[in-house]
Amino acid sequence: MGLGETLLAGLLVMVLAVALLSNALVLLCCAYSSKLRTRASGVLLVNLSLGHLLLAALDMPFTLLGVMRGRPPSAPGACQAIGFLDTFLASNAALSVAALSADQWLAVGFPLRYAGRLRPRDAGLLLGCAWGQSLVFSVAALCCSWLGYSSAFASCSLRLPPEPERPRFAAFTATLHAMGFALPLAVLCLTSLRVHRVARSHCQRMDIVTMKALMLLADLHPSVRQRCLIQQKRRRHRATRKIGISIASFLICFAPYVVTRLAELVPFVTVNAHWGILSKCLTYSKAAVDPFTYSLLRRSFRQVLARMARRLLKRTPRPASTHNSSLDLASMVQQVLKRTPQPASTHNSSLDAENDSCLQQTH
Repeated sequence: MGLGETLLAGLLVMVLAVALLSNALVLLCCAYSSKLRTRASGVLLVNLSLGHLLLAALDMPFTLLGVMRGRPPSAPGACQAIGFLDTFLASNAALSVAALSADQWLAVGFPLRYAGRLRPRDAGLLLGCAWGQSLVFSVAALCCSWLGYSSAFASCSLRLPPEPERPRFAAFTATLHAMGFALPLAVLCLTSLRVHRVARSHCQRMDIVTMKALMLLADLHPSVRQRCLIQQKRRRHRATRKIGISIASFLICFAPYVVTRLAELVPFVTVNAHWGILSKCLTYSKAAVDPFTYSLLRRSFRQVLARMARRLLKRTPRPASTHNSSLDLASMVQQVLKRTPQPASTHNSSLDAENDSCLQQTH
């Protein structure tokens, strides 16, 4: 095994370890907290993490053996089964990310009607459609005998058939990546754009309330005032940063492998083995990135992890600090709303509910 194979094997081992640990933590959090697993987003996250965990436990080790030994598994039918699982889980992961982005758009765009628009049962129907589409492509590839060991990617997945079957295989590959990559990417970009617009509108309204509060509360301590201004600047870029990370991770992880697969169909193109394995490793890295992008870095999951750690260590939670800037900002906004007279109307009640939901999303 040369230097290139050694480095790629080390990268794959690191991705495998992070994917196993992070996705197991997500499943543990959802199992520990009933609030997480009873939401529609929780159902989608459990599906995504379970698929990534299966990919890391049942698919990545055989690719690692392929990188180290340069040959497929010796057991008869094992490579076809692994290729079936690889095709199914990769397509299901991309579609699950698209479903999560649509769920986020509904939660941000329609906060007062979100619970009625997307229930756990509706999330189950979305997952059923994703599983059905992934299963159709996997079964079709298995029935056509297009699953096997690909030396260019050192993995059991789709492999080039003999020359007479190339046109059918090219049409199948193009359709697979159109439905499993281009369609989820389009949904992700469209919903992310709408989420960004809503978040920017909410931030503008929060900025107006914050500036009014700073002008009315003349006796506010300068340090609190400075923290509020810093938080205001961070809030403006928070939505853009999160949306950019989700789209960039999708493109970086999936695009090289998809482009390489499509280029492989050209007769005069030969895929370099090192590049093919690297593109496959990037696809696997989505299983290690998604738990942090969609779960573990969120406040709700951090709170569940803290409770699990305290229960494991048998410690009592410490009282919250009185100098928290987010709490200062919330109390300051409430004081401004109390001082400002408002006419009683049904329209104001809906605006108050919308402001409360915006404050909860800011925290």
